[in-house]
Amino acid sequence: MRIIVVENYDEMSKKAALMIASQVMLKPDSVLGLATGDTPSGMYKELINLYGKKEVDFKEVRTFNLDEYYGLDRENSQSYYKYMMTNLFDNININTENINMPDGMAKDVNAFCDLYENKIKTLGGIDMQVLGIGGNGHIGFNEPNVNFEAQTHLVELDEQTIEANSRFFESIEDVPVKAISMGIKTIMNSKKIILLANGLNKADAIERAVKGKINPSIPASILQLHNDVTIIIDKDAASKL
Repeated sequence: MRIIVVENYDEMSKKAALMIASQVMLKPDSVLGLATGDTPSGMYKELINLYGKKEVDFKEVRTFNLDEYYGLDRENSQSYYKYMMTNLFDNININTENINMPDGMAKDVNAFCDLYENKIKTLGGIDMQVLGIGGNGHIGFNEPNVNFEAQTHLVELDEQTIEANSRFFESIEDVPVKAISMGIKTIMNSKKIILLANGLNKADAIERAVKGKINPSIPASILQLHNDVTIIIDKDAASKL
């Protein structure tokens, strides 16, 4: 596990973007695992800038998103599909057929999850997976006490997660209580992992993920067992290390 401590959010975003760009330059048809939320949005802006300068080409890249709210249509302004299209995909030259995201409206969720897993495996697995971390230590939407052996599955969202995400909705009642998420096993099968975190509100989770015992109560702690993890955090998020 490699830990890079940077001054601020902008530096974190730039370093993460350069790592992804380097991956794509070395392997143009890379399979990228992508995350959503406030944390990676700056990274996506940097990738768009690199693309605009013709320093990286996404035309052969394949992507799989970590998660999606269950019960939200893709055109809902708060869907992760909408987030990804707005924050990245609409601004680069990726082939839309190479974009894969969980379907929050899937009628047969178990069948969809199996298909998602099988497609990842068919493409040879994820080359580089981007993660954020929740205040409760979740990665993807894998909440505390998750089964470490789980693959892509339907999850019940933790109250802390619902409250944290309510800032994106008109009221907390509008926040979906379920999501489709890659499982811990899916994430751990990625060849490389980048975890991003910034702010004092992530310091406890980072400390427990990096220094604590490997325990399902802190899902991110399992990353200690992966052989190629880079954690990029600002000084505030690193303040308890």
